[in-house]
Amino acid sequence: MIDRIALADFLRRRREALTPADLGLPGGMRRRATGLRRDEVALQAGISSDYYARLEQHRGANPSESVIAGLARALRLDDDHRDHLFRLAGFAPPVAGPSRHIRPGLLQMLDRLPDIPTLICNDLGDVLHQNTLATVVLGDLAGTSALRRDRPANLIRAWFTDSQVRNRFPAEDWAAHSAAHVRDLRTTTSRRGGDADVVAFVEELIAGSAEFRQLWQEHDVGGRRFAHKRIAHPEVGLIDLNCEVMLTPENGLQVIAFFPVEATDARQKLDLLHVVGLQPLAAGH
Repeated sequence: MIDRIALADFLRRRREALTPADLGLPGGMRRRATGLRRDEVALQAGISSDYYARLEQHRGANPSESVIAGLARALRLDDDHRDHLFRLAGFAPPVAGPSRHIRPGLLQMLDRLPDIPTLICNDLGDVLHQNTLATVVLGDLAGTSALRRDRPANLIRAWFTDSQVRNRFPAEDWAAHSAAHVRDLRTTTSRRGGDADVVAFVEELIAGSAEFRQLWQEHDVGGRRFAHKRIAHPEVGLIDLNCEVMLTPENGLQVIAFFPVEATDARQKLDLLHVVGLQPLAAGH
């Protein structure tokens, strides 16, 4: 059962214990109180500021497990504090499976790479975190600009079901990306045997995508560690990037970083997008 008063107090105290620098945010000149603002936590967690404020005031709708997981990441909780947060919200702490918890140190590392698009996924392709530049370059894969309470965004699901995601890549590259996504999922399926989450996810994709269904029948496997990717950005055009995939051994998370290809204009385009951020480019750029 949820303990609303204790949950509200815990959230407030953990928020006040953090600084903007812990999240890679500018401190600003006129902060009236220590710690993070409520809207900063809400943005990091992928929920609305109003909803987060109601949680700290122990009112409003009960949070879902995915909201609590997002708050654990936003507040940079370690495993013990994360488990405590889950219990306060009336949920059992996460068990072994596709991890959705990111160590605070890993998030801090990514926060200090603002000029490199980076994101973190688990072995099913759930997007757990992406920095601002990754959002600008790839789109809002982690749902940080909208309230997501039912399930996390997923790279593989989005690729096979959302045309907006595909439109960020040249059409001539789609077949290669599709095959790579299926190989990744096959590798996860082989490693995790008859895991219920994996089986349900595969069945969902087979039912929802004829392309996935056909590729799945080929039984091709192989995880990616690096790749050359071309991004068809709607405002700056084609960006040539080298994609590096790094694994965290203790929980199987993937840190995916995109570096500009040498001897191209990719670095200049990333620098421009880094400066502009999520604001649209002015006409004439």
